Amino acid sequence: MRYFLDTEFNGFCGDLISIALVPEEEGRAAFYAAVECTNPTQWVVEHVIPVLDIEPVPRDRVSDLFADYLGDDPEPVLVADWPEDISHAARLLVIGPGLMKPVRNIRFLLVDAELVSSGETSAVPHNALQDAVRLRADVLAYEERRAI
Repeated sequence: MRYFLDTEFNGFCGDLISIALVPEEEGRAAFYAAVECTNPTQWVVEHVIPVLDIEPVPRDRVSDLFADYLGDDPEPVLVADWPEDISHAARLLVIGPGLMKPVRNIRFLLVDAELVSSGETSAVPHNALQDAVRLRADVLAYEERRAI
């Protein structure tokens, strides 16, 4: 199944702050988690932290929850509109030197960001869950227009 992915991170190439996966299938629960952020940039303090809407937990806990969420899907496809989102998702699966969470056959799809609206059109900009909901809607609407 496809899952629409968004992350928030602490500045350019910074540490993960939050991650969300919104499944393509209607009615399935989304995944949303936040990582404790030490020393956030001023922009993050102003725009990301106020809209998290969940309590951050340690990174290893987010890694466990992320892998558990994807664990029952034999071929998950994570769809993102920004490369760093994919990077953060992939890094959550790495748990040590040569060790990774048992999520296999995972694929990542980077869609053209120009095909989807900017994150500013999200119900809550800079909230990973709301941005992933927006990405899902944009990609599905784009695909529907192409099918006509």
